[in-house]
Amino acid sequence: MKKILLVLGAVIVLVLIGLIYFGVKKMKTVSPEKSSTYKTNELAIKVEYNSPSKKGREIFGGLVPYGKVWRTGANEPTTLETNQPLTIQGKKLPKGKYSLWTIPNEKTWAIIFNSEVPLWGIGFNGKTNREATFDVVTVEVPVVIQDKEFEQFTISVEKGGEEIELIFLWDKTLVAVPLQNN
Repeated sequence: MKKILLVLGAVIVLVLIGLIYFGVKKMKTVSPEKSSTYKTNELAIKVEYNSPSKKGREIFGGLVPYGKVWRTGANEPTTLETNQPLTIQGKKLPKGKYSLWTIPNEKTWAIIFNSEVPLWGIGFNGKTNREATFDVVTVEVPVVIQDKEFEQFTISVEKGGEEIELIFLWDKTLVAVPLQNN
């Protein structure tokens, strides 16, 4: 009897692992993994994220509520890795890998660089897995509403004039965070 229960328990565990694996795999086809990189001779910045689509939904103020921490994409938390220290609005961000969280609002977004990278962006309770005690830099940047609509959430790192910009695009919303190489 003990052997039967042990085998049954093992089968249940394997089935659960399979369901979780295929569930995560399906989520990643709906919100595919993407990355954006920026490189010069000395500086390398890489952003990795999952890119959900609009699919006719109201995004900001709807799917992504105003005033609440967002994992900034889908599935795992978005990460930014830099091999050099950066300055963001006068605040120093040491070289390293950070989870990237945002608090969208109608006119501004708070951008949060956190030194802890959890395995998943939200917990079973539906709240983000961000631990605020590990926040390294938080800045606020303006929202620009555009005429063009972006179906898929996109993050890019680009040279804009004298500064490098971390750019978020989705729906008709554009948010740019100026980054300076120290």
